[in-house]
Amino acid sequence: MLKNQASHSPTTDLSVSSRCVRVCQNRTCKKQGSAKVLAAFKASVAPGVTVAGTGCLGQCGNGPMVLVLPARVWYSGVRPSQVSLVVEQHLLGGE
Repeated sequence: MLKNQASHSPTTDLSVSSRCVRVCQNRTCKKQGSAKVLAAFKASVAPGVTVAGTGCLGQCGNGPMVLVLPARVWYSGVRPSQVSLVVEQHLLGGE
């Protein structure tokens, strides 16, 4: 899993006041297991964080892709077993 800070591509609605985790559910990411990644995030949701599937995030081939808003922090190649680490370190721990 690779973490990339503050990217400026693609356009995403940033009007959401609370934090949100978006997990790509488009074809390539789905083939790479994004449905299981989305399920793992929904099962481990942190307080004040919305988790949702989304369409293509424009990073095909690097998936499954996860985007944390409003900070625009990207995670690529996320596996279900790594979701708890993202929740603990990023969403709860602020890293």
